[in-house]
Amino acid sequence: MTHDIHIIGGGLAGSEAAWQLAQRGFKVRLSEMRGGGDMTPAHQTDGLAELVCSNSFRSDDDEKNAVGLLHYEMRALDSLVMRAGEAARVPAGSAMAVDRDIFSKGVQRALEDHPNVTVVRERIDSLPSSGLTIVATGPLTAQALAESIVGATGQDRLAFFDAIAPIVHRESIDMDICWIQSRWNKRTEASNEDGDYINCPMTKEQYRAFHQGLLDGEKTEFREWETDTPYFEGCMPIEVMAARGVETLRFGPMKPVGLDNPRDTTPEFPQGRWPHAVVQLRQDNSLGTLWNMVGFQTKLKYGAQVELFRTIPGLENAEFARLGGLHRNTFLNSPTLLDRQLRLKSAPHIRFAGQVTGCEGYVESSAVGLMVGLMAASELAGRDWTPPPRTTAMGALLSHITGDAEAETYQPMNINFGLFPPLHEVGKKQRKEAYTGRAKTDLARWLAEAALEPA
Repeated sequence: MTHDIHIIGGGLAGSEAAWQLAQRGFKVRLSEMRGGGDMTPAHQTDGLAELVCSNSFRSDDDEKNAVGLLHYEMRALDSLVMRAGEAARVPAGSAMAVDRDIFSKGVQRALEDHPNVTVVRERIDSLPSSGLTIVATGPLTAQALAESIVGATGQDRLAFFDAIAPIVHRESIDMDICWIQSRWNKRTEASNEDGDYINCPMTKEQYRAFHQGLLDGEKTEFREWETDTPYFEGCMPIEVMAARGVETLRFGPMKPVGLDNPRDTTPEFPQGRWPHAVVQLRQDNSLGTLWNMVGFQTKLKYGAQVELFRTIPGLENAEFARLGGLHRNTFLNSPTLLDRQLRLKSAPHIRFAGQVTGCEGYVESSAVGLMVGLMAASELAGRDWTPPPRTTAMGALLSHITGDAEAETYQPMNINFGLFPPLHEVGKKQRKEAYTGRAKTDLARWLAEAALEPA
């Protein structure tokens, strides 16, 4: 099949861009090196849109949360990632989490079955010299292509470390110690009857011992060229958080507020009292057989992980389907190198999409892929591209990546209300709803006015 555009990388962003273009009638060649004899340090399969770290797309609340608003906007544009996510959804309270295998297979099936998409298992080692191209190779871009990108940009890559949380077999968790509950008992239609998280309670003494174990545990050694690479604040290894202070984890992934331990009741607290600290696990697959240790991304060595994590009450006999890990992510200084349509200034036939642009998170990466797909579709149709308003989640994210961020201090960023034009005149209690309400109104107007369909 001759193609109108070449997409390099079959992750979340590349898959979403391919879908948006194909749905508008354009022929897409989607190149993915996994399955063609190559693999990355973090991936485990050759499936398109494999979720490497967590299985969570985070909050699905489109009234008070910027991530949930981004979900809403993507659904309005027939996002393949959101469509496949709904089909693979597992209980996660007010968050959206998926069975990662079902999700990846759903994305891959949709693209392989599409008459306008050809999926090719091949490694691309250099940027094409001509032809419309989208590079969506993500933070684990293969070395040869990464060097080609450096050659084209004339700048060194920026980098940060990203960490993977362990996954535990459900049958190995001691439910005589643990209990199921969502924080503050928040539920969604997908919620389980009792709640969506398995909670492992800790006393003060257990917590202090665990905290010390994180500090003392043997950790992955960095190579010389990695020693100055910063961590991304949104995916901080748990032992790095622990080093910031003994109470840090109790205000982060191990916070106990809103969780009533039914094994610890008194006449004053008949529903149970809050533990000193809690380790939470979230369902990771649709069968409910695998559970992810929430916020427990780590660079501890495997042996140290097993030894320490089995000191957590309820996990004394835990069997791990996957242990935590650490990998180096790379991204471009997009405000400097890319224009407002994410085209490489030195080679405008090439666009970049996804985490390699410096956005952070599954949903953010997918949203940038979606927008790049729409940009390329407009160019192929001979139409001017009208970006989504800055008041929307997609518009705010795009503006940050393409120029609003400080180039000298540019770091990966999740979507948040701090990227939106401010609403100082609105009271703090109503401000989140005001942001999302304004965004939805402006998105509807943009969808009605923008030319998003093929010629």
